[in-house]
Amino acid sequence: MKDNLEINIELQDNEWPFLYINHDREIARAIVFDGYGYYYFVRVIRDDDFGKATLIETSGGGVEKGENLVDAIRRELREELGAEVDVLCKIGVVSDYYNLIHRHNINNYFLCRIQSFGERNMTEEEIEDFHLSTLKLTYDEALKEYERCSNTKLGRLIANREMPILKRAKELIEDLNVNKGQ
Repeated sequence: MKDNLEINIELQDNEWPFLYINHDREIARAIVFDGYGYYYFVRVIRDDDFGKATLIETSGGGVEKGENLVDAIRRELREELGAEVDVLCKIGVVSDYYNLIHRHNINNYFLCRIQSFGERNMTEEEIEDFHLSTLKLTYDEALKEYERCSNTKLGRLIANREMPILKRAKELIEDLNVNKGQ
C-alpha cells in the first residue's frame, strides 16, 4: 500500500472534569472489513460509571504484558468477533483520555481484512457487563451509527476517537482496491 502515512491524533476529554491521570493503557484496535463493502464493529451496552449507553466501537482491547501490537489485535479480533484476519497496516495512534476513570489511552489502530469467522471467545466482563455483539455495517451506516450514539458523553468520546480513523481506513481501502487493478 503506497502513501500509508500513519495518523496521530491527540484528544482531550471535554465531557468530564479533569482531576488527574494515574495510569496509561496501551490498546490495540482495528477497522475490520471484508471484500463486499462491509465493516465490522462491536455493539456495547453499558450501565456503569460512564452512565447508561448503547454504543458502537471498533474491536480491540488492552495489550497484555509481553504481547506485541499485532498479536494483541489478532487475539482481540478472535475474542470479540471470532475473526481471523490479515493485518494490512497500522492506520495510526489516537491518544485520548477518560477523565472519569483517570486514564490515558494509547489506541493503536490497524486495518484488517477478514479471512474467516469462527467462534467468539469473549471474557466474562465483555459478556456480562458490556453485552458485546457484532455489527456488520457499510461505511455510511457506520458513520450514522457513530452520530446516533453521540447522544451520550461516552458516545461522543468514542465517536471523536474513531470517526477520523474510519475515514482514513476508507481511503486506504480505496487505494488498495485501485492498486489491485494495476
